[in-house]
Amino acid sequence: MQWFAAYEVVDGNGRRTLGIADTVTLGDRAALLHARITAPRAPWTCGARTLRFDQPLVAGILNVTPDSFSDGGRHVDDPAGATAAGVGMLAAGAALVDLGGESTRPGAAAVWEGDEIARIVPVVERLAAGGALVSIDTRKAGVMAAALAAGAGIVNDVSALLWDDRALDVVAQAGCPVVLMHSPDPKGGGHGRVAYADVVGEVFGWLEARIDAVVAAGVDRARIMVDPGIGFGKSLADNLALMNGLAAFHGLGCPIMLGASRKRMIGALAGEAAVDARLGGSIALALKGAEAGVQLLRVHDVAETVQALKLWRGWRDRALAG
Repeated sequence: MQWFAAYEVVDGNGRRTLGIADTVTLGDRAALLHARITAPRAPWTCGARTLRFDQPLVAGILNVTPDSFSDGGRHVDDPAGATAAGVGMLAAGAALVDLGGESTRPGAAAVWEGDEIARIVPVVERLAAGGALVSIDTRKAGVMAAALAAGAGIVNDVSALLWDDRALDVVAQAGCPVVLMHSPDPKGGGHGRVAYADVVGEVFGWLEARIDAVVAAGVDRARIMVDPGIGFGKSLADNLALMNGLAAFHGLGCPIMLGASRKRMIGALAGEAAVDARLGGSIALALKGAEAGVQLLRVHDVAETVQALKLWRGWRDRALAG
């Protein structure tokens, strides 16, 4: 699909819009960004499953925790029930299930590695046995290794492989795809607040440096996805700026994941505090991401998001066809 017709150049002297043909005059940096933006994103082969990034995909959020901010306690100590929930997400149109055994909400209690493994491995095994693609949402190298051995295909780390010093080696040796999320304090809980002068530029720079470090350690750049970290150590204004600047992250040359489902910014903007009453806002943010070319939407409400994307594709394809 075509996502861009022009670039917006941002520098200390202000903003201006240039046609694509004009970018040849912008120098080596612009040429690099142009190459990253326009290059097709290579598909991910994960065992028998392949993810193609020519259309936005949906990842269903499945937590087996007692304290996750949205669905904590629903599937804890119930591998069969959690598996059934994951199968339901796939049947509703999810491309994969993103499984977590430790809450990353502000103030959540830390979970011992062994307990986290005990929570997630039985679910990974059941889902993988049925042919599902599972990503494991964890910061711990031991959990990553156990989940991959049980059949998971992707690592999704909110600390971008910084929280656990062993994590980078696990991912590099496994050769699996990895999602690197921005966090202002990846060695902490991920929610330390920072005052940003230019949140889009600073998050972009942080992710670019992290990609370079991960690639230098032996991870294939084509197996890396980035997540700007909506809601992690960012104010409402920061989150809005990131949503409006999502397209800029294509300049990193990696697929983009957006995890904004049921986040606090929806309640702040809509005046709705209840987490389970944020479906409309979650879909609005998902469609905003799709319009910006985000390749993977991490959501709680799979069926509703998939339906919204089908309509979005329909009117978009018809508009492009004239």
